[in-house]
Amino acid sequence: MKVLLHVCCGICAVPAAERLMCEGHIVTGFFYNPNIHPVDEYKKRLAAAEKAAKELGFELIEGMYDREKWFENAKGVEYEKEGGKRCERCFYMRLARTYDYMKRKNFDMFATTLSAGPMKNVEVINSIGRSIGGEKFFLADFKKKGGAQRGIELAKEWNLYRQDYCGCIYSLEEKFAREKARDEGR
Repeated sequence: MKVLLHVCCGICAVPAAERLMCEGHIVTGFFYNPNIHPVDEYKKRLAAAEKAAKELGFELIEGMYDREKWFENAKGVEYEKEGGKRCERCFYMRLARTYDYMKRKNFDMFATTLSAGPMKNVEVINSIGRSIGGEKFFLADFKKKGGAQRGIELAKEWNLYRQDYCGCIYSLEEKFAREKARDEGR
C-alpha cells in the first residue's frame, strides 16, 4: 500500500518508516508541523527529517508552515500542561492536514510518527487518527518493539538533530520553567 506518513522529526521517522517499509508499504513522508517554534527549531527538525528520509530511501514532502493557523488552533488552551487539550488539538490539526493531502494525492492510508515519541500518548494519537480517517488511518505504536531505541541509535549514527522539547512555544516555556526550578533547587 501507498502510505503517507506524517513526520514530526527525524528520530521518530526512523522506526515508523522502517516498520512500514519492512511490511512492504511504499512510504512517502509528510512534514507538516506548524506547531514547532521558533523557526530555527523548525528548520533543524526539517533537516533531520530530510536526512532520515534520505538514509532510509523515502520521499519527504514539506507541508505549509502556517504558524498563525496553529496559534489560532491553540487559542484558549495555550497554557494547559503538556499532554492535555493543547496537544490533542495540535495532533488533530496535523493529522487532519495529512489526511487531506492523502486523499488529494491518492494514497491508500496515512500514519504518523507521533506514536514513536516516548512522551506521547499513543491511545490519544490513534483515536484522533481514526476519528479523522477511519480505516484509512494506520493504527500503530512505533515506539514498541525497540522502535524508540532504534530511532535514538540511528540518530547518533547519522548525527541527526535530537530535540529536547515537544516543539511548540508553550512546551519550550515549560522546559525553561523546569530547568529554572531545578537550578534554583541546587
